[in-house]
Amino acid sequence: MNIKSIKTDADYRVVLKEVESLMTAKPNTPEGEKLDILVTLIEAYERNHFPLDLPDPVEAIKFEMEQKGLTIKDLEPMIGKSNRVYEVLNRKRTLTLRMIQKLHQELGIPAESLIKHSV
Repeated sequence: MNIKSIKTDADYRVVLKEVESLMTAKPNTPEGEKLDILVTLIEAYERNHFPLDLPDPVEAIKFEMEQKGLTIKDLEPMIGKSNRVYEVLNRKRTLTLRMIQKLHQELGIPAESLIKHSV
């Protein structure tokens, strides 16, 4: 097994093709082990070269509402009365620490996304 680190975009593309050819490899086989190692290398390369920016807090809340079919009423236990929910969603009120905790616990929105400041 000849494996080396991914340093360039060309290396990255070569490893992606190799992973594609190994996608049917069975676990606990030499091919399966090679697949695991190459996927780990790809993940590390992507994390360093293609970082994902966290979503805006309000957009994260709206996304979860849409995905889960939630209404303003559903957010009241986490944010407060409906007028407060509207203020948050319209960017007229910032999230408090308590709101962030509840939204994270109830909806599973990453706290990092909720803490992020809007530009």
